[in-house]
Amino acid sequence: MENLGIRVAEAVVEARGGPSPARPERRRIRELEATVVDVVRETDDAVTLVLATRERAEYAAGQFLTIDPHQFEELGDLLSYFEDVKGRREPPRAYSMCSSPLERCVAVTVKEERYARGATRYPPLLSPYLVRRVVPGQRMTVVGFTGAFVLPPDVEARTDHLVHLVAGSGSVPSYAILKYALAVHRGLRHTFVYSNKTWDDVIFRDGLAALQERFPERLRVVHTLTREEAPERHGRDVRKGRVSAALLREVIPAPAACLVYACGPAIGHFERAAARSRGEEPQPRFLESVVAALGEIGVPKGRLKTEAYG
Repeated sequence: MENLGIRVAEAVVEARGGPSPARPERRRIRELEATVVDVVRETDDAVTLVLATRERAEYAAGQFLTIDPHQFEELGDLLSYFEDVKGRREPPRAYSMCSSPLERCVAVTVKEERYARGATRYPPLLSPYLVRRVVPGQRMTVVGFTGAFVLPPDVEARTDHLVHLVAGSGSVPSYAILKYALAVHRGLRHTFVYSNKTWDDVIFRDGLAALQERFPERLRVVHTLTREEAPERHGRDVRKGRVSAALLREVIPAPAACLVYACGPAIGHFERAAARSRGEEPQPRFLESVVAALGEIGVPKGRLKTEAYG
């Protein structure tokens, strides 16, 4: 799917005679009828759902859509239970698209959420179903598209170096931005720093490697693994540990001139409330840590865009 997306994007750009705007016209959020045409297993707990829509899907790379769990009959009892316990209707869930808007189909990548005592208040509802039960041919209604985690239209006037700092499923919107920008914004070079627990947890692992091989002068992918004893066996740019200020100094030679897009787990409302009840400050997660490290190396706040998961 990854290589096809780049080929389609480049073909569209050539046909139009030049780059397309990074941001589509403002449009009313609307429901779209979609059919699942493929389910791509990315990792043990993450899948990409490739969706064909009846209407043309117009969106910007990095945006998301929402899926209402009420449309799935299999979730009926769980929905009733959660709504009784919470005293409110369950809302739709948001999922970032990993597809570029120049690709033929819309694709969303879903990572199965897990219940973690002290970190989450309720067990997950929709993501286990989407990851484990959805099959090709299944129909669903999605609502799209929105989200501000997108490139500015004048991105090439603002920088020639785009830095993506991501962790876990936070890679999804940046992967869409990366594919789009490699096809359209040919004056940009990219550094994609991706943090995971293990090598097997890396979503889009093969796709990122293929893009780096195809665009060696414009893309560098650096992986950091927190629970691997010898990560270097997976490649020269596979490091042990978390994303640190030292690593960022290495990959960002001109901190004041780049644009940084950071997406990953952040402190959630339940975690914050639980820490407050103990009279403690919540422990920083990925997003809080990398924002602090970026400040330490001198990246101006105005050149940083963030999106939180969790």
